[in-house]
Amino acid sequence: MQKLAVLTSGGDSPGMNAAIRAAVRRAAYHGVQMFGVYHGYEGLMKGDIQEMTLGSVGDIIHRGGTILYSARSEAFKTEAGQQKAVEQLHKFGIEGLIVIGGDGSFRGAQKLTEKGFPTIGVPGTIDNDIPCTDFTIGFDTALNTIVEAIDKIRDTATSHERTYIIEVMGRDAGDLALWAGLAAGAESIIIPEESHDMNDIIERLHAGQRRGKKHSIIIVAEGVGSAASYAEAITRETGWETRVTVLGHIQRGGSPTAMDRMLASRMGAAAVDLLLEGKKDRMVGIQNNRIVDVDFNEALSQKHQLDLSVYQLARTLSI
Repeated sequence: MQKLAVLTSGGDSPGMNAAIRAAVRRAAYHGVQMFGVYHGYEGLMKGDIQEMTLGSVGDIIHRGGTILYSARSEAFKTEAGQQKAVEQLHKFGIEGLIVIGGDGSFRGAQKLTEKGFPTIGVPGTIDNDIPCTDFTIGFDTALNTIVEAIDKIRDTATSHERTYIIEVMGRDAGDLALWAGLAAGAESIIIPEESHDMNDIIERLHAGQRRGKKHSIIIVAEGVGSAASYAEAITRETGWETRVTVLGHIQRGGSPTAMDRMLASRMGAAAVDLLLEGKKDRMVGIQNNRIVDVDFNEALSQKHQLDLSVYQLARTLSI
């Protein structure tokens, strides 16, 4: 292969730029041209493609978001849209594509492979909800953003002797809520993977009060329900003043941590190597701190598994 391309799709995550940089520079090291596809699959269908050089990825390793931008595309989900994307890739003489994104982005990459075009996926999503990899690009940065926010909220909660309900991202996966809750010492953590009992949450609050605790922090993953509804229930049952904070998209932004920069660099370079080795229809991952590659079907057919031993640990430490 002499010409490769890279695109970012779906929700942005800190570290995507580091992965783009690694892919471009790894390709250059092997004497291969790299092209950037702007605005995800939508841009691919429109031919929004430009060659990337060593200079075009200078000073981006520390930047959040993605310099290639991202967009969702309904048109690409159609047979005609996918065929148009392949035609654009052939028009530019591109022989392999790296897709950085989540499971939806990988399903799109898989469709291109089914049409005979080699693709490799790099998991980039703050939710950490992709099977067959221990971590995804952006998770560590988002986690640290949440923990920093909780630490600041705790100062106010302590000063005013209040209970705070903090809603974090995680539509179908509770990794962010769980890890942040454990790291920040939350009294209760509510995640989609584990059933919860409001009576248990209330009792834990009362238990804290009996031992002299003046404030409490509860973390809720957005996929379970709104923080406001939990706050209303707690106030109704206890009569305590309860405040709500929804962190929202602040979790997506910011300069990537060293961990995410390292992970993105390793994965981006590995994706280039896989294409040059003639591999396709595979996802790069990390398992036990070793870079691996797995078949898309294997990754997409499985359900993300949360380590519930961490959940049990958090419960025992927040008594």
